Amino acid sequence: MIHCVAGILLLCALSCLAVESRNVDGGVFNFPLEVTESIHGGYDNNDDIVGTRWAVLIAGSNGYWNYRHQADVCHAYQILKKGGLKDENIIVFMYDDIAFNEENPRPGVIINSPHGDDVYEGVPKDYTGEDVTVSNFFAVLLGNKTALTGGSGKVVDSGPNDHIFIYHTDHGGPGVLGMPTYPYLYGKDLIDVLKKKHASGTYKSLVFYLEACESGSIFEGLLPEGLNIYATTAANAKENSWALYCPDEFPSPPIEYGTCLGDLYSVAWMEDSDLHNMRAETLKQQYKLVKRRTAYENSVSGSHVMQYGDIGLSKEHVFLYMGTNPANDNFTSMENSLPSFSRAVNQREADLLHFFHKVDRAPEGSHRKLEARKQLLDVMSHRFHVDHSIKLIGKLLFGIGKGLEVLKTVRPAGQPLVDDWDCLKTLVRTFETHCGSLSQYGMKHMRSIANFCNAGIHQEKMAKASAQACIRIPPSSWSSLHRGFSA
Repeated sequence: MIHCVAGILLLCALSCLAVESRNVDGGVFNFPLEVTESIHGGYDNNDDIVGTRWAVLIAGSNGYWNYRHQADVCHAYQILKKGGLKDENIIVFMYDDIAFNEENPRPGVIINSPHGDDVYEGVPKDYTGEDVTVSNFFAVLLGNKTALTGGSGKVVDSGPNDHIFIYHTDHGGPGVLGMPTYPYLYGKDLIDVLKKKHASGTYKSLVFYLEACESGSIFEGLLPEGLNIYATTAANAKENSWALYCPDEFPSPPIEYGTCLGDLYSVAWMEDSDLHNMRAETLKQQYKLVKRRTAYENSVSGSHVMQYGDIGLSKEHVFLYMGTNPANDNFTSMENSLPSFSRAVNQREADLLHFFHKVDRAPEGSHRKLEARKQLLDVMSHRFHVDHSIKLIGKLLFGIGKGLEVLKTVRPAGQPLVDDWDCLKTLVRTFETHCGSLSQYGMKHMRSIANFCNAGIHQEKMAKASAQACIRIPPSSWSSLHRGFSA
C-alpha cells in the first residue's frame, strides 16, 4: 500500500513538473505531449470532446494603406483552418478591397510577411464592404440572425459547452475601435454585449485577442471577472501599437509593396501559432512569448501586451480555441525560436509612410505623381485640422493653461476611460457636426473628449466651443461630409 501511494505521488509530481516547467526569461517551455494529453483527456480535433470551436475574425479598416489588417485576418483564418475548425464555425469580417486593389502588386494574393504564402485563398467572405458594421458584429456574436443586415447570415450559434475565439485588428483610440463603416465600436458597448452573451449561457469560455492603439482601454476597468472571458491586447490603455514588415524598415516587404504587411502583436501570436503544437502550449505561455516579442526590449518601438478578465483561463491550451496543425504534432518544445524585430512603425504613422512612399515612387511629372501628392496633402491637412481643433476647443472650454492639462489627463490604471459613455458619444458627435470626422487618426483624441465629460462639460458648451473653433468643415475625403459620424 505504501509503495502504491508513493508511486501515485511520484507520478503526480512528474506530471505537474512536465506541465508547468518553464524558463520564462529564456523563453523555453518543455511539455512531453503524452503527459499533457493524459491530463486533459486525450484532446484531439473531435468537437465532441471539447465542444465546438467558434471564431469571429474582424479587420476593422479599409484602404490599401491599411493592407496589414486584412492580411492579419486572412492569416488568422489559415491558422484556424489548419487547426481543424470548419468554415461554418469561422465568421470573417473584412472590407475585401485589398486583394484586387489596383495598387496590389500581386492581384488576388495577400501576404502577411515578406516571404509568406498567400493567406487570402479560401477565406470566407461572410461580411464585406458596407456590411462590416458594429451592429452586424454584435448580432453575429449574440447569434441573432434577425438583427443582421446583409452578409452571409452566419452567426455564432454556440452552446453551453462551446469555446469562442474573437480576433479584432484595426486602428483604435482610448475607449474605441475603428470599423470601415460608421459608427465606431465603443468599449462599453462591447462589454455590454459580452455580458449579454454570458447571460445567455451559450459558451463555456471565450478568448479575445485585440490589435489596436490604446487597446487596453477597451477592457481596462470595464471587463469584470466571472464572465469566463480572457482577453489580451496589443497595447496598454495609453500607448500605440505597431505596424510591421513596412517599406524601408527591417524586415521589409518585397520591393514592389508600398505598405506594411502586418502588425507587431498580431504577427507575434500568429507566427507562434504557425510553429507550435497548440495541444502543448497554453494561453499563458503564448501571452508571455508574444509579450516579450512585442515589447521591443532596448528599443523605442514596441508596446506592452496586456491581459484582462478571467486570467485563470490562461492555463488552458490554445488548442481549445484554435485547434492545432497536425504538421506540428511532434513540436513539443515551447522554445521561442522566432527572431526578434529591430524596426516597426507606429500604427498612426503607417498610412503616412504609404503615402510618402507612393509619392516617391511615382514618375516625376506624371499624373500618378500629382494624384499621390494630393492624397498626401489631404491626409496631412486633415491631421492638422483635427489636432488644432481639439486643442483650441480645450482652451475655449478651460482656458489656455488648464485646457492643455485637461486634454492630457490620464486616469489611474484600473479606471475606465470615462464615467458617462453616452456623454462621450454625444460630445464626439457634436465635435464632428461642427469640425468634421475624427477618422482613424483622430481617434487618438478620444481621451481628451472623455476628459471633457469627466470635467462636467455638456453638449451645449461643447457645441458652442466647437462652432467657435471650426468655422467650417474642410471638404476633404476624410470629412464627415463624406464618411458619416463616429458615434
